[in-house]
Amino acid sequence: MTINSYGNTADTSVAYASPQKRQAQRYLQKVTWIATFGGLLFGFDTGVINGALLYMKDDLGLTPFTEGLVASALLIGAMLGALCSGRLSDLKGRRRIILFLAVLFFLGALACALAPTLNFMVAARFTLGLAVGGASVVVPAYLAEMAPSSIRGRIITRNELMIVTGQFLAFTTNATLGNVFGDLDGVWRWMLALATLPAVALWLGMLYMPESPRWLATKGRFREGLEILKLVREEYYAKAEMEAITQQISNERFIKKGGWRDLSQKGARRIFLIGIGIAVTSQLTGVNSIMYFGTQILTEAGLEQRSALIANVVNGIISIGATFVGIALLDRVGRRPMMLLGFTGTTLSLLLIGLVSVFVDPSVTRAMLILAAMAMFLACMQGLIGPAFWVLLAEIFPMRIRGGCMGMAIAAFWLTNVMIGMFFPSLVATLGIGQTFFVFVGAGLLSLTFVAVWVPETRGSTLEEIEQRLYG
Repeated sequence: MTINSYGNTADTSVAYASPQKRQAQRYLQKVTWIATFGGLLFGFDTGVINGALLYMKDDLGLTPFTEGLVASALLIGAMLGALCSGRLSDLKGRRRIILFLAVLFFLGALACALAPTLNFMVAARFTLGLAVGGASVVVPAYLAEMAPSSIRGRIITRNELMIVTGQFLAFTTNATLGNVFGDLDGVWRWMLALATLPAVALWLGMLYMPESPRWLATKGRFREGLEILKLVREEYYAKAEMEAITQQISNERFIKKGGWRDLSQKGARRIFLIGIGIAVTSQLTGVNSIMYFGTQILTEAGLEQRSALIANVVNGIISIGATFVGIALLDRVGRRPMMLLGFTGTTLSLLLIGLVSVFVDPSVTRAMLILAAMAMFLACMQGLIGPAFWVLLAEIFPMRIRGGCMGMAIAAFWLTNVMIGMFFPSLVATLGIGQTFFVFVGAGLLSLTFVAVWVPETRGSTLEEIEQRLYG
């Protein structure tokens, strides 16, 4: 026996014998892989700066402050991109906005690769950030609205898999280019230019993808929405799901125009603030201090620059492996338990990095201990917190304003990211690595408390059931 999209049991042999079901599954996989090229770009463009900064320092005359500025310019753009794209996707549609973001990804990556000055680089990274922020909102929302409830967690988490795959590709290409062509001028430009290729793939692929059926339903286009549901469900389940969507839309009487006034009800405000909290705590772990500055942390710990680039690839491999574990666990264990276990693991890892940095002198041994702690951290972050975080934000908000609410929550995610990216190099220069990571330990304990007290469980429920339970 297995569970269908609505939580009912069905005979597995019959379900898998259905040609219509197999066709629907194949089409859903196609939609998922193409849309998640947005996640791949998200990961590559945030991870590539990790190694590229080492080579652009001299060319652009970077100081510790301007290094942080280059890293955080993308994050500031991502914050604005998340805020705007969520609302725009509610108005114009998920697919149309993803197509627009693909163009921004291409132009932003090309501008970064050609940047002649620091100011130009900051502007280019900001433009690229608009696309990264937009993808971080619209792609999970699109996937959540296409997927059946029984596998929604696994489908949305494919985007997390593509994010960490993008980061791994960035680390790998940085290490390859740095070790083979590191003596050539401008090698960092090639590191940054590679991001144009998946941007083209995303744009071409989304030309042939359908619009979100739930978004179409919110615009009164129920027949079109049903036809798209039939592409990714068996016909019987597609019709039943559209009936549930139609009923839920008619019940959303508190919805006004898809803006701040929609949060006037107490229940809506509470869930919105929980969404903000989920987004902020996921970044207070300090994950992007490792993603953006991991190579520099390892060089300061005692590794040579090229060895640090290679060692940092290990972080990418662990992130990918951990995400596969997260995909397997998400629809079995649940979102909340994964976040609790994840924050426990990341906080202990950060404590270990801080202790090693304080009590072990710079050496290969110190670098290896820190690398091991980073590996433990990333296993917990990418395998437990990351998958649950993205899925929860795509699930807990009401249908008509899902994009807008996700946009505001993920804007808070990027604002936290901005603060870390901007001030981490200066904080390390002032306090040292150890004391800086002790600050993250304190933030991890606060995050663990927040999840234990406030975060709801959504596993196994349809989006409409979640909305009824959380909003009444």
